[in-house]
Amino acid sequence: MINEHIETHKLIIEGMDCQDEVTIIEKKLKSLSGIKNFEIYLATQGVKVVYDPSLISIQQIIKSVAETGLKASVVKETEPKIAWWKEKRIIALSVCGLFTLTAFVLEKLGWKGIITLIFHSIAIITGGYYPAKMAFNALKIFTLNIRTLMVTGAIGAVTLELWEEASMLVFIYLLGDILEIYTVSKSRGAVKMLMELAPKEALVRRNGREVILPVEEVEVSDSIIIRPGEKIPLDGKVIKGYSSVDQSPITGESIPVEKKERDDVFAGTFNQRGVLEVAVTKLSKDTTLAKIIHLVEEAQARKSSYQRFGERFGKYYTPSMFALAFAVAIVPPLLWGGFSYWFYRGLVVLVVSCSCGIALSVPVAVVAAIGNAARHGVLVKGGVYLEIAEKLKAIAFDKTGTITIGKPSVTDIIPFNNQTEETILQLAANIESYSEHALGETIVSQARERGLNLHTVDAFESLTGMGIKAKIGTSEYFIGNKRLFSEYSIPIDKIQVQITELEKKGKTVVLLGTREEPLGIIAVADRIRAEAKSVIQMLKHMGIARIIMLTGDNEGTADAITRETNIDEYYARLLPEDKVGTVKKLKEKYHCIAMVGDGVNDAPAMAESDVGVAMGAAGTDIAIETSDFVLISDDLLKIPYIIKLSQRAVKIIRQNIIVSLLIIIFLVPVALCGWIGLVSGLLINEIGGLLVIANGLRLLR
Repeated sequence: MINEHIETHKLIIEGMDCQDEVTIIEKKLKSLSGIKNFEIYLATQGVKVVYDPSLISIQQIIKSVAETGLKASVVKETEPKIAWWKEKRIIALSVCGLFTLTAFVLEKLGWKGIITLIFHSIAIITGGYYPAKMAFNALKIFTLNIRTLMVTGAIGAVTLELWEEASMLVFIYLLGDILEIYTVSKSRGAVKMLMELAPKEALVRRNGREVILPVEEVEVSDSIIIRPGEKIPLDGKVIKGYSSVDQSPITGESIPVEKKERDDVFAGTFNQRGVLEVAVTKLSKDTTLAKIIHLVEEAQARKSSYQRFGERFGKYYTPSMFALAFAVAIVPPLLWGGFSYWFYRGLVVLVVSCSCGIALSVPVAVVAAIGNAARHGVLVKGGVYLEIAEKLKAIAFDKTGTITIGKPSVTDIIPFNNQTEETILQLAANIESYSEHALGETIVSQARERGLNLHTVDAFESLTGMGIKAKIGTSEYFIGNKRLFSEYSIPIDKIQVQITELEKKGKTVVLLGTREEPLGIIAVADRIRAEAKSVIQMLKHMGIARIIMLTGDNEGTADAITRETNIDEYYARLLPEDKVGTVKKLKEKYHCIAMVGDGVNDAPAMAESDVGVAMGAAGTDIAIETSDFVLISDDLLKIPYIIKLSQRAVKIIRQNIIVSLLIIIFLVPVALCGWIGLVSGLLINEIGGLLVIANGLRLLR
C-alpha cells in the first residue's frame, strides 16, 4: 500500500472582497484533481489548501486561481506594500474618469463626434477591464455574479449607442467597487494588525554568544534577550531581569504588567523598562499570538443565520435579475414592438440590481465585530456566536478561577493573648516554610510580601491530616486545624465564635498556639475577583434574567460567595459531570444560557451550554479549543463587553439587511416603470451599498 503524501499551503487571494469571489474560488478548487481539502477566509483574503503534490503542484493551483481573474500567491513573511496611487485599479479608474470627463466637456462645447466616441471607448475599455475579466471567468465556471450584471449593462448601452451612459456606468461601478474594497479592507484592519505584532527576528543567546535569528529557527528552551522598547518575539518564561510589559495587544489589559523571574511573557507584547532574558516555551507557530491569528481567521467560516441568509439570497437573486431583465427586454417588443425602448429598460433593471450591498452587509459587520473583539482581548469563534450571545437569558459561572482568583490568600489574622498580627504571621510562616502544603505556601508568601524575616525552626514534625508540631528555641508550637488542637487538648472554647464566623464566610481556618493556649487565627480563602460584584450588577441591568454559580466546593463557601456578589443562586458539591447535568437543566429552564469557566474541568459544561466563555486563555490551549468566546486575560468585565458587542452587531446586521432589501425593493420597480436611467440608477445603488457597508464598519469602534 502506497502512503499518500499530503502538503498544506496558505495562499493570499488579491481582490477577494465579496462572497461572489469566494464562490468562484470554491468552484475552481473543487474542479482540480489532487485538492484534498481547502478553507477560505474572506476576512483575511486567505485560502488554506491541502493537496497531493504527486497530482498537482502549488504552482498549478496558483495558475488555476489566476484563471478566475484573481491573483493568488503563497504567504510570505514580509510583503512590500504598493502605494495606493500605483494600484492598477486606481490607475484604471483615473484613466476612465479622465476620458469620461473630457468627452463630457467636449460634448457640452459642441464637439460631439468621432473624438468623443474615441474618448468614451477608451474610458469603457480601461474602466471595464477588471470587471469584464472577472465576469468572463465567472461565466467559464457557469456562475453569474454582480460583475456579470454590470458588464452586460455596459455592453447593452454601447449596443444602443449610449456611449456617454456606458462610460459613466463603468466609471461609477469601478469607483463603487474600489470604495467597497477599501471599506472591506478597513474591517480587516484589526485582524491584519495582529499578524504584524510579532517580530520576525529574535536576539538569541547560544553557546555563550548572542546571535540574531529568524523566529522560525528559535527552539524551545533557547534563551532570548528583549531590551527596553522591543517587542517580545516568542512565548516564554522570564529567567533573568525585571520589567513592565504592555500586554494590551494580546490580553486587552490597559495597564502594563510587572514581569519578574518565573513569570510568563507572550509574543507580540511590548517590553517597556528593563532587560529581560526569557526561556522560550513555544515555537513561533504555537505561540498564543499565532493561535489567536489562526482563530480569528477561521472565525468567519462559522456563519450566523444572517450570513447564510445573505448567501442564499445572492445565489438566487442574481439569476433572477438576469431572467427579469431578459424578460423585460424581449417579451414586450414581441407583443407591442419598440425594441430599443424595452431593451434599454431591461438594461436599467439589470444595472440597478447589481450591488454588493446585500452580499457584503452581513460579513463586513461580522468581520468588523470579530476584529474589534480581538483588539480588546476577546476571541470570537464566529458570527453565529455573536447572534446567540445577543439572546442570552442566563449565565452560569464556575467559582474557582472565574468568580474567584483561583489561588488562596490570607484574608484575616486574629491575634490573642497580647500577640500582634505581625508576630502571628511571622511565627506561622517560620513553621510553614518547612511544609509543602498549599495553605502553608500561602502563609509564607504573605509574610514575605509584608517583608517579615523568617527564622530557623529547631524541630519540625508533620502531623498528617491535622497540621504541624514545631520547636523554636525552647518553645513548642502547634499550627493546623481544630482536630489538631483537640488531639493535644489545647482549649479553643473562648475563640470558637471567631472560628464559626470565619467558617460561615467559606474561609479555611488555621490555628496557631502552644500546649497551653491558642495564640492566633489565620484565615485563608480564595479571594473573590475585585470586579465580580460590579460585573454581575451590570449583567442584570443589561437584561440577563438569572446569574448562577456552579462549584465543587461546599454549601457554606458557595453561600458566602453568592451573598457577597449578589449571584441569584448556586449549585454546590458538583463534579465536572454534575456541572453538565446542571447546565442541561438550566438550558431547559432559560432556553439560552452561557457557561463561563477556566477552560479545563469546565470544558464539558461549556460544550453543553449555548455559549461557552473561557477565562484566562493566555497560555491555556484547552480554553481556546473548547469555548466559543475566549477571554485572553482574567477580566470578568469583558463579559458585559461581549454581550454589548453582540447586541450591537445583531442590531447593525438587521439594519443592513433591511436597508439593502429596501434599496432593491425601491429600485427594481422604479426601473421596470421606466422612471430612472442607467447612470442615476447605478449611482443610487452604489451609494446605498456603500452606506450599508459603512454602517457595518461602525462595529470597529
